Amino acid sequence: MTATHRAAAPGRRAAVASALMSLLVLTGCQAAAPAPADPTTATSSSAGSTVKTSSFSTLDAAGVESIRNSRTARLDMSSGRLEKDAVRVTKDSYGPEINTRDLGKISLSILAPSGEITAETDRIRFNTTDSRTDFSEVTYFLTAGSPEEYFELIRDGVQRYGIAADAAEEWISSTQADPGSKSDFSITPGTGTGLVVNYDLRYDGSKDTQVIIVHVLPAS
Repeated sequence: MTATHRAAAPGRRAAVASALMSLLVLTGCQAAAPAPADPTTATSSSAGSTVKTSSFSTLDAAGVESIRNSRTARLDMSSGRLEKDAVRVTKDSYGPEINTRDLGKISLSILAPSGEITAETDRIRFNTTDSRTDFSEVTYFLTAGSPEEYFELIRDGVQRYGIAADAAEEWISSTQADPGSKSDFSITPGTGTGLVVNYDLRYDGSKDTQVIIVHVLPAS
């Protein structure tokens, strides 16, 4: 009897230990369940530390490389300006030029005080001086493979950004009458987004590709 009782005790202890272990595992899993994630916050590998992330692009070396690789650029000019420190460049920086003709077009989005400026472009420039804390101008290039496509780009700018409609239509009419002509023409800018948007037309009917240089300037 005694021998039987002693032989059964380890088995009971093992069963109790197993049950306790299961309870601890379940309790531990529940305790480790994370709180709902903040979409603007990412947790780093260091316990208790967080790193704020943003959907907007930066213009330091890493940011430019990211734009080239993803072919996506999103800039925040909702305040009316693009500040240098907001895009991680030094105060005396003149800003980068991003050219992706070897990769394809960039989907560019500029958040404006009222609405958004969007484009598909393979070249973006940032103009400023070493004494400004912001960029004086963001410039990008639109291209069209036919006069008809070119005219549609102009009309799109009129509708979306408030570019002068009469001046645009007058230029389109004269070019349609002479599609082989050559013209450099700057349409009166639009301010419908709270930024100044200027379409600088570079048309040459003898070429297959037509270009519009778009200048986006800070609000006055």
